Order: sequence, then C-alpha cells, then structure tokens
Amino acid sequence: MSVTRESATAYVISALEAKGTATRDDFDVPGIVAAFRDITEGWDFHLMERETFWRIASTYLRT
Repeated sequence: MSVTRESATAYVISALEAKGTATRDDFDVPGIVAAFRDITEGWDFHLMERETFWRIASTYLRT
C-alpha cells in the first residue's frame, strides 16, 4: 500500500472521529497533517504513538 498525503489525511480523520465525540470539522486537519509530516518526515502516520498523535491534534482543535 502506498502512503500518500491523501491516505495520511484519511488516517487523521479516522482517528479523530473514531470515538464519535468529535468530527473532522472540530480540528484543523490540514494543520495536523502538516505537523505530523514535519515530525515523521513521511506520510506513514501509523508509526506515531497515540499519545503523540493526540498531543499534536489537541493543538489544532478549533474553538
């Protein structure tokens, strides 16, 4: 499976919406994807620890 910006974006959206308490509209998804890309230097966000994912995602919560 090829890991692309699109698949990384889908991964982020899926993770954000998994528990049903938030939607993609509650977060700046492109900002999250860009931040993760900078950290991982690639598009395979599955390598990121869940704690790190949520710490970064929380900084992109829209208020």
